[in-house]
Amino acid sequence: MVTSSVDRSFGTRRRVLFGILVGLAVFLLFVVVGCSGSETSTSGTFQEEETKSSADRPNIIFVLTDDLDYASAQQMSQIGSLLAGEGLSFEQAFVSHPVCCPSRATILTGLYDHNHNVISNNYATGGGFEKFVDEGHEENSVAVGLQEGGYRTGFFGKYLNGYPSDDPTHVPSGWDEWYGKLDGQKLYDYRINENGEEVSYGSEEEDIFTDVLSGQATDFVNRAAPEDQPFFAYVAPTAPHGPATPAERHKGAFAEEEAPRPPSYDEEDVSDKPSPISSAERISEEESSNVDDYYRQRLESMLAVDEMVASLVEELEAAGELDNTYIFFTSDNGWFNGEHRIRSGKNRTYEESARVPLFVKGPGVPAGSQVEKLTLNTDFAPTFAELAGVEGFPADGRSLVPLLGDEEPSSSWRSSVLLEKLPQEDTSAEEKGKGKAKGKGKAKGKGNEEAGAAGVPKAGAGGESAFEAVRTETHKYVEYENGERELYDLQADPYELESIHESADPALLEDLKTKLEALKSCSEEGCREAEDAP
Repeated sequence: MVTSSVDRSFGTRRRVLFGILVGLAVFLLFVVVGCSGSETSTSGTFQEEETKSSADRPNIIFVLTDDLDYASAQQMSQIGSLLAGEGLSFEQAFVSHPVCCPSRATILTGLYDHNHNVISNNYATGGGFEKFVDEGHEENSVAVGLQEGGYRTGFFGKYLNGYPSDDPTHVPSGWDEWYGKLDGQKLYDYRINENGEEVSYGSEEEDIFTDVLSGQATDFVNRAAPEDQPFFAYVAPTAPHGPATPAERHKGAFAEEEAPRPPSYDEEDVSDKPSPISSAERISEEESSNVDDYYRQRLESMLAVDEMVASLVEELEAAGELDNTYIFFTSDNGWFNGEHRIRSGKNRTYEESARVPLFVKGPGVPAGSQVEKLTLNTDFAPTFAELAGVEGFPADGRSLVPLLGDEEPSSSWRSSVLLEKLPQEDTSAEEKGKGKAKGKGKAKGKGNEEAGAAGVPKAGAGGESAFEAVRTETHKYVEYENGERELYDLQADPYELESIHESADPALLEDLKTKLEALKSCSEEGCREAEDAP
C-alpha cells in the first residue's frame, strides 16, 4: 500500500495552464488572421496545420523487460497474440552489449558502448547512472528530442543501474511525467520517484511492482490519449530479473514447465570454448533442478507483464488510439538457462545472451509477419525519432521504419552488427572515494545482477574476458581481450557448439577481422557504412 502521499493534482494543474495558454494563442492568431483577409482561404490557418500535423503523428509505447530471453518471451500468450500475432516479430534482434545499464544507455542514445562510454553497471568500473550523467547523455537522449519535437513523454519503471545516486527526487531531462523506480530490483517495500516526490509502497499483494507500474502506465495513456498532442511512453518493468517474484495470483502457473534443453544445454564438449567455460564442470542433477525452478519463477513473474501489455492495448482501444499507436516490446538482454554449461547470467556473445525478443504492432504493420533482417538496440532511438518526425537525431543505429511495412526496404540493409564488452575502467583511489561520497559506491560488484538474487542458480562460468565480435547473417567471430578467439558458422551450427576459429578458410577469417576492425571504433554514418560492407 502507498504509505506517503503525492500531489495527484500536478497533471491537472498543468493541463489547465496549458489550456489557458493555448486559448490565448488562438485568440491572438484569430486577430492576426482576421487582419490578413483572404490569405488563409486556400491554405487554412497555422493552427489548423499544426493540429493536423500533431494528429498525423503516431503515439509510441516502448515496453522494455529486464533479462527476458527470446525463448521465454514465446511463452507469454497475450504478448504473443496482441503484439506478435497482430504485428511483426523481428527474428534476428540483438543487443550490442548484453547487460542492463550499457544496453539501456544504447537504447536511449542510439550509440554503441564505445561512443556512449557507459560500459558497465557500476560507476566504479565505468558505467551506471552516474556515468550516463557525466557523459551528458541525459541532455541528449531520444526523450529530449521527442519532447522538443512536440511529444508528451512519460517514463515508468527501471531507469539505469545506480539511479538515483544521492538524489531520489532527480527527474532527468526530456520527461513530462516521471515514475522512476528506486531501490533496485525490490518488488515489495520499495519507493518510486513520482514526478520529483518519493512515494513508498509496502508489502501487500497489490503493492507488487509490476501491477503498480501497469496502473501508472495505463493511467498515463488514459489521460494522454484524448489530447491532440502525440505521446511517448517508456515502460520498463523489472521482470523477469531476479528475484523474479511472481504475483500471488500467478504462483504455480508454470509448475510443470522445465527449462528448454537445446543441444547447447550442458554442452558435452566445451574444449573449443574460451576460459572459463572450457574448464566448467557439467551441470549436476541438483543444478539442473535449480535451473528449472528459476526458469518457472521467471516465467511466472512475467505473467503480470503479459497482463500489463493487454491492459495498455485495451486502454488504447477504448480511447480510439490503438490504430495510431506503435507498440514496441523487447528486452535489454537475453539470459542463460544452462546453455554452454552456464547455469544463469548474460554478458556474453552467445545467442542466448545477445539475442532478444522484438515485437512491433502499429499503423501499417502487417499482422503475423516476421522479419529476418539483423536489428540492434542502436536502432530504437533513430526509429522513434523518425516516427515522431524529429530530424537530425545523431545515432550509430538506423531507423527500423523501412522494415515495418509490407514491402522490402528500397535500400540495402545491414549485413553485420558489433557485439562488444569493453575492458572495465580501473578508476583511481580518488575517484572511488568520490563515488562513495556521492553514493556511487552503493552497488557491490555487479549489484548481484547475474547470480546473487534469491533463487538464481550460480552462474557456473563467470570471469569472462572483455570481447569484441562481429555477428553477420551467417557467422559470428569473437576476439577476447586475453587473446582467445571463437568463430561459428551459424547456418551449419546455430547452437554454437563447435568453434571453427582454428580450421576456417583464412579468407573468411580475414574478411571477418576486417569487418570487426571497421566496427570497433565507428561512429554514426561510419557505423552504418561498416555494417553495410559486403
